[in-house]
Amino acid sequence: MTPLVFVHGFMGGSRQWTEQKKALAPSLDVVTVDLPGFGKNAGLTAPATIAGYANWVLDFLTAQEVDRFHLLGHSMGGMIAQEIIARAPARVDRLVLYGTGATGILPGRFEPIHISKSRAQTDGPRKTARRIAATWFLTRESSAAFESCATIAECSSLQAIVAGLDAMEAWDGVPNLSAIRARTLVIWGDHDRTYPWSQTEQLWRSIGKTSLAVIPDCAHAAHLEKPAIFNRILKDFFDDVPVQTAQQNGLLERTVQGT
Repeated sequence: MTPLVFVHGFMGGSRQWTEQKKALAPSLDVVTVDLPGFGKNAGLTAPATIAGYANWVLDFLTAQEVDRFHLLGHSMGGMIAQEIIARAPARVDRLVLYGTGATGILPGRFEPIHISKSRAQTDGPRKTARRIAATWFLTRESSAAFESCATIAECSSLQAIVAGLDAMEAWDGVPNLSAIRARTLVIWGDHDRTYPWSQTEQLWRSIGKTSLAVIPDCAHAAHLEKPAIFNRILKDFFDDVPVQTAQQNGLLERTVQGT
C-alpha cells in the first residue's frame, strides 16, 4: 500500500490532520509529519531553507522505510512538497498541493513576510502564533476551529518562526513546475489571505496532469473550516488506490516524529 504523507504548513503540526486521518484511514495508510521546529518536534532546530525541510522529510521517511508515497503539502508544506518531488520524483506517486504556491515571496499575503518577521521579534512567538493563525480562518478568532489550531501554532519557537519565514521568502519553485509528472490535485479556499488565486492558477496551469478544487467560503485552513468537503475531495482523488494491503497488514495510521 502506498501511504499518504501529510506535510503541514508554517506553525502547523500533525495534530491539525485529525479529521483527515479519521476519514481516510479506512482506505489509506496515513503518515503525518511534524516538521523540525513545529508541532511535536518544536524542540528541534528548524532549517532556514525549503530544501532543508525537504531533505529532512525525505531522510526521515527513508528511516521509517517509507520508500514510495503519495504526498500532500499545505501552505509552506506545499512548497516543501514541491521541493521533495523535484529532488525525488520517483518516490512520489500522487501529489496534492493545498493552499500553497510556487513563489516564495508570497505576493498578496495578508502582510509582507518582512513585517511578520519584525513583529515576531517584538511580540514573541505566542502572540505571533495567535495573530497569524487568525488569518487562516474566514471568521478569524470566532471560527470553531481557531482555538485548537492556535494552540498547535503556539508550540512554535521564535527560531522556528523566523527560520520558516526566511525559508519561504528565499524559495522559488516556478522553474520546477513543468517537470512534475505525478498526477496532481490543487486545492484552494476561495478567501485565502495567504495565497491569492494567481498562485493557485499558476500551479493548476503549469503542472501537466492537474485537477483543481476550489472550496467556497473558506480561507487558508479549509481542512479545518469545512473538513467534510475537504475530505470528500481527497477521497475522490484517491478513490482508485488499492486498499487491500493496508487492510491486510493493519497499517492504517502512522505519525512520524523526530527524536
